[in-house]
Amino acid sequence: MRAKLPKESGFAERCGVKLFYEIYGDGPETMVFVPPWSIVHSRVYKAQLPYFSERWRCITYDARGNGKSDRPEAVAAYSLDNLVADALAVMDETGVKQAIMVGLSYGGYVASVLAAYHPHRVKAAVLVGTMAGIGPAYPYLEQPHFRAKRERFEGWDKYNRDYWLTDYPDFAEHFIRHVYPEPHSTKQIEDGIKWANDTTGEVLVKTVEVRIIPPGFDVGEAMYRKINCPMLVIHGDNDQLQPHARGKAVAELTGAEFVTIKGGGHNPLGRSPAKCNALMLDFLDRRLGIPAPGQQTTGLPTTNRQTTPGTRTANRILYLSSPIGLGHARRDIAVARELRTLHPGLEIDWLAQHPVTSLLEADGERVHPLSARLASESHHIEREAGEHELHVFQALRDMDEVLIANFMIFQQAVEQTSYDLIIADEAWEIDYYWHEHPELKKAALAWLTDFVGFVPMLSGGDREAFLTADANAEMIEHVERHPTVRDRAIFVGNPDDILPESFGANLPSMREWIPGHFDFSGYILGRHPTNFGRREELREALGYRPDQRVCIVTVGGSAVGSHLIRRILQSLPVVQEKLPDLRMIVVPGPRIDQGSLDVPAGVEVRTFLPDLNRHLAACDLALVQGGLATCMELTAAGTPFLYFPLKNHFEQNFHVAHRLDRYGAGIRMDYTTATPETIANGMIAALNRPVGFKPVEADGALRAAKMLSELL
Repeated sequence: MRAKLPKESGFAERCGVKLFYEIYGDGPETMVFVPPWSIVHSRVYKAQLPYFSERWRCITYDARGNGKSDRPEAVAAYSLDNLVADALAVMDETGVKQAIMVGLSYGGYVASVLAAYHPHRVKAAVLVGTMAGIGPAYPYLEQPHFRAKRERFEGWDKYNRDYWLTDYPDFAEHFIRHVYPEPHSTKQIEDGIKWANDTTGEVLVKTVEVRIIPPGFDVGEAMYRKINCPMLVIHGDNDQLQPHARGKAVAELTGAEFVTIKGGGHNPLGRSPAKCNALMLDFLDRRLGIPAPGQQTTGLPTTNRQTTPGTRTANRILYLSSPIGLGHARRDIAVARELRTLHPGLEIDWLAQHPVTSLLEADGERVHPLSARLASESHHIEREAGEHELHVFQALRDMDEVLIANFMIFQQAVEQTSYDLIIADEAWEIDYYWHEHPELKKAALAWLTDFVGFVPMLSGGDREAFLTADANAEMIEHVERHPTVRDRAIFVGNPDDILPESFGANLPSMREWIPGHFDFSGYILGRHPTNFGRREELREALGYRPDQRVCIVTVGGSAVGSHLIRRILQSLPVVQEKLPDLRMIVVPGPRIDQGSLDVPAGVEVRTFLPDLNRHLAACDLALVQGGLATCMELTAAGTPFLYFPLKNHFEQNFHVAHRLDRYGAGIRMDYTTATPETIANGMIAALNRPVGFKPVEADGALRAAKMLSELL
């Protein structure tokens, strides 16, 4: 899923070759992202486009030979002269007189030519991992080596035309892996291999063989000395395709600002996007007067409060609550309530997404204006889901574009307003990118989560076991390398709730590592059922008669649970035969279209209940998905329930199931084998089984608030 879709797309045609372009945003200034070598297409800039297009008009295009652009037959068609002319043709087609040019690898080479020979078209340039006509090069990439016929064997001798023509997929994987030598780059490598297989070995042979044809202009030192526009050069010091010294040579000749990404490979835009985006924004602000995010108004007052004794104003917190399920929001509101008791006058801004914003607004909380610019995580999750199936680990990996876009929005918020504390309840992007780049951290950070550790599903085989272990290893390395990024880490639960599993091969056990890096708050409920008064009075207040058996069906804040609701409704005739006095209430949440459910007569549908926890405490039975928040609300209330974990959802199938087993709560059901008969029998069994759930603590929110209070 894309974090942001283009507002316009089309083709620029030059000399019979069509070049596909996309336009994002409509700001007064234009950024043109020049494509790198034709082994990948314009999606290589996916970590930049969603955010930069919020304030600038951003244009990308596919180089000839890949993506949706043409693949001309003639070798000469891929010359540097043609690639430079292509960039100008796209600019002309899209009405761009002058632009900020951003070029990765070969795109940096093209951008340099444009800046030197078409200076009136280039306002500034950002070169990343740039190829150049000057400076040192790696011997295995030199032209004679490529053209020589060599025997096929492993290593850099894969750089020859015969190998590309006979086993291009193997070369593509080999090349992309050397683009990303950084540890834990599995997702970037997967993307790159996929994009590389959108072209062929035949095309790439032409793009390299044409380089023996000299361009119609000088590309040596004299060209670089001609460049006088502001320029930023970013280069990784572990770039295995374009030496770090080459980027430095370009910067020295052009007077460009030069930034080294320590340990960085050939594409820091993809592997270190938060750092690169921040560098680019700072550069544009200082050199061109284009405001960086910290100078963009959001509707909240910018504060630079003094901390001298006697003059300190009220503390201000930025609170981030995960949008995947409303249980996070309910517990976060409870923590916020306790914090305000401990700190009268405390100001809290919420950076959140729909449907969490609905719950916050109903509770009178202040939603940060930048929330409206966040890319929807719920929408992404819904697109990844199948029929009662969500491979949540893969969905999180595929959400990388959404997460970097939202991190940049968050970073804008904290750079504009002085916050004393950031509370991130499973806001994965904040924890990840601040650990990747601790220098971006702007305030104390408290990290809340109710599970730690990815677990492979059996269906994923060895590959998934490797990927989950790699992700866990990266998290462990982050925390141990930069222990001060998290000023406090709170596990929402108790030590016994930790899954008795390993983080993966050659990694510590979860029960060994987690207690050394987390504090435990106990479970946090939005409101504990003990606060709702006597159950009989609660039922009466909610309109439930004493002679009714009330069943609530609820599936959380996303549309993933729509299949489960339909399956339960299909079982209703069988259920009614066995439970004729049953009153069924379906709460699909605001993201499921009620009209798509084919609701039988007699079933009540309530799209959104801000006080759902009260209804769960008052009802006789609940049928739910496998989310922890709802299941623990039912456990605390002593309400019988059936839960249906999503297939391939590691958290629901392992972490949540382990915790519910510990509390002796709920009856686990298998959606794939759940017939109307088995659902009806499960409901009867739950109603008839004595409720002996272990008690859930009522002070979790206060305990968490006291831990957080120490950071204020």
